[in-house]
Amino acid sequence: MIKEGNAIKFGDNIDTDVIIPARYLNTSDPKELASHCMEDIDRSFTGRVNEGDIMIGGENFGCGSSREHAPIAIKESGISIVIAKSFARIFYRNSINIGLAIVECPLAAEEICEGDRVSVDMDSGVITDLTSGKSYSAEPFPPFIQEIITAGGLVEAMKKGIIR
Repeated sequence: MIKEGNAIKFGDNIDTDVIIPARYLNTSDPKELASHCMEDIDRSFTGRVNEGDIMIGGENFGCGSSREHAPIAIKESGISIVIAKSFARIFYRNSINIGLAIVECPLAAEEICEGDRVSVDMDSGVITDLTSGKSYSAEPFPPFIQEIITAGGLVEAMKKGIIR
């Protein structure tokens, strides 16, 4: 599976309170969460993100509290995949569980610039910055995790009988 979009870049230690501020945790509606995604760090985010765009993060992306709301807000906003130098472990697992594609690749996260056109081959782990022409290699998820992500998350994969 190939994901392609424009890069929207953030720095290190983007925590779940920045991804979706706590004042919006009174809802579990994905569209409502997405409408407030990243607003405390980038008020323009929801107005400029397009379906398929790729979020780039630094070290420790998704740190903080263990809320599933954060990857839900990112996914529902239109982001197709998050590339980061590293992820907080709970965010990493929550992302898989709700079907948000993520990949760790420190060099790609460092070198890809805001607005670059990026392609990610989920099967091979190859990330290509189509703007600069540079390619990066990341460890792809094993097929069963890719199936969970493709199904839309763990619950959907179970409903579809992909996993038991």
